[in-house]
Amino acid sequence: MSTTYLLKGATLPDGSGADILIADGRIVSTTRGTDAAGAVVVDAAGLVALPGLVDLHTHLREPGFEQSETVLTGTRAAAAGGFTSVFAMANTMPVSDTAGVVEQVQSLGDAAGYATVRPIGAVTIGLAGERLSEIGAMAQSRAAVRVFSDDGKCVHDSLLMRRALEYVKTFDGVIAQHAQDPRLTENAQMNEGALSSELGLKGWPAVAEESIIARDVLLAEHVGARLHVCHLSTAGSVDVIRWAKARGIQVTAEATPHHLLLTEDLIRSYDARYKVNPPLRRDEDVQALREGVADGTIDIVATDHAPHPRESKESEWDAASFGMVGLESALPVVQTALVDTGLLGWNDVARVLSTTPARIGRLNGHSHSFEEGAPANITLVDPADRSSFTLDRLAGKSQNTPFDGVTLSGRVRWTFHHGFPTLRDGELAPVEEAAEHARDLAFGLAREGVPARG
Repeated sequence: MSTTYLLKGATLPDGSGADILIADGRIVSTTRGTDAAGAVVVDAAGLVALPGLVDLHTHLREPGFEQSETVLTGTRAAAAGGFTSVFAMANTMPVSDTAGVVEQVQSLGDAAGYATVRPIGAVTIGLAGERLSEIGAMAQSRAAVRVFSDDGKCVHDSLLMRRALEYVKTFDGVIAQHAQDPRLTENAQMNEGALSSELGLKGWPAVAEESIIARDVLLAEHVGARLHVCHLSTAGSVDVIRWAKARGIQVTAEATPHHLLLTEDLIRSYDARYKVNPPLRRDEDVQALREGVADGTIDIVATDHAPHPRESKESEWDAASFGMVGLESALPVVQTALVDTGLLGWNDVARVLSTTPARIGRLNGHSHSFEEGAPANITLVDPADRSSFTLDRLAGKSQNTPFDGVTLSGRVRWTFHHGFPTLRDGELAPVEEAAEHARDLAFGLAREGVPARG
């Protein structure tokens, strides 16, 4: 039998106060002054309650790259960061390009119990960019895949991209494009400009991203399908998305936390913690991305959580892997870059980190507000906390964060996944308890006739 919780004195995203009563995995009441005999009382005074965070762009690495991350360790990192649902990218080994592999990934997430895991299917077989994968079979599988991406690689063939958009349109799916012209970025190491010349590193031109986005929004318009653009990094990309939305094209876009705070100047250190794809850009690009999130041109913030073992990052720059972990630091970076600067309020944070990514990914059963009867997926954050982000706050297998030692605002204190506290005043729930929660949740949803993927 599930425990009843009372989150006493929480502040909702709109600024109103609430006592949130949770029972049987659902929100029972948010009325101030609520009391419940036998409930575990959580002192939420001074904490902001957000709908559980949703990450549309996570690399969980399993199967095949378990030395970097597993579904279990990755969802523990998600819970530590306030996420109750994550979408797992397809660049595993074997690649998530068949119904069997995506169902395996979903099963691993279902069994772990820390967060809902929705697999993302590959657009092309083996991410090779030559033939379409089993898109229809993945969509009709138990995993009910609705997001497809070759992330890490660009679907650079125009005809193949058109066919993929046409295919997913038939079942309201979406193609999430990694916008990177492969010819323009061959052996590229950092943002192209004066600094890349000074440091002797091959430049990665902004137009390599912008040209693919421009092509793809036109294809999406021609086909009438949904397109999502991963990790925007340049001011020009924001302009293209803004133009496309003004034309009524069905396009959404994301920015990562690191592209909203960090600039290419950090690469002067040749520290591979700052090596990422797409690369860190100029301060002007960072400002344009922030403005794009603030005015709604960029729909969501997604982490692009990309764990790597130590040996992949502790090497000379050219040999190091691209990528950063980001689940645990995402909300503090968003508060630092967007809330503290006055660009977003907490309602906006709920929009870009929860409700909109859930909508784009067609995440069934995700609570969009705190209404009675909604699934109790809730994140409690302390906005007054301002502290140095340290490695001991990382809960996954890898430690390749660019924020070690950086002072950030805000800290996640509690995370509730379907009423179960996966994070308790900063401490993760034991693995055995989370697994028991997963079994109880699967049983309860099966009894209600609801697929266990909300």
